[in-house]
Amino acid sequence: MTQDTNALGQPVGLPVAGWRPPPRPPREPMTGQYCRLEAADPVRHAVDLYAANALDAAGAMWTYLPYGPFADFAAYRDWLEPACATSDPLFFAIIDLATGKAAGLASYLRIDPASGSIEVGHIALSPLLQRTRPATEAMFLMMRWAFRAGYRRYEWKCNALNAPSRQAALRLGFSYEGVFRQAGIVKGRNRDTAWYAAIDAEWPALEQAYLAWLAPANFDATGRQRSPLAALTAPVIKQRG
Repeated sequence: MTQDTNALGQPVGLPVAGWRPPPRPPREPMTGQYCRLEAADPVRHAVDLYAANALDAAGAMWTYLPYGPFADFAAYRDWLEPACATSDPLFFAIIDLATGKAAGLASYLRIDPASGSIEVGHIALSPLLQRTRPATEAMFLMMRWAFRAGYRRYEWKCNALNAPSRQAALRLGFSYEGVFRQAGIVKGRNRDTAWYAAIDAEWPALEQAYLAWLAPANFDATGRQRSPLAALTAPVIKQRG
């Protein structure tokens, strides 16, 4: 870790010249080639989201989230309404541009402009979005806004037992930072939390990796990727876990 030394000979961090806290994220849409992120709205998005989530009949997408699965549409709407009203977490519906329908949610949370830190989480991708270009692009758009706005640190946290989420963090270019033991109790069970993050110095390389992966030329006529995103982000990863 880079450091400096003060007049007492003690190691201290380097000064952050000209630091100005970034703004909090707005409720404005973010649009890419394959998806659009819209501030989640129960009136506009609840029906499509519930229908898309219902395709996961086993409810596997809810195992590691602190809510769900939902018994019926009314229960989902009752959860979504207050969730959409908060600014932290700030929920976005992920709209697949090919269908024009919402098929997943993601949010900014633990938003700390004073420290320049922001987290992405509450990611609930229905089967319609899992392992798709719109899902990856949604993560890219959210990360791009954060670093362009001036945040220094972009976090990803998940249940330490959630292997798919940990693999996704690495694929997306987040570096592993450790496990916080007994960090919480979720649905009556202990949760150890695995921490991952990307920082602003890594963003230029990550942005180029995402753009290369999302480029239409990276997919053959059947939609199969030519270069995996994990291979493109691998040089940025500082630690795996």
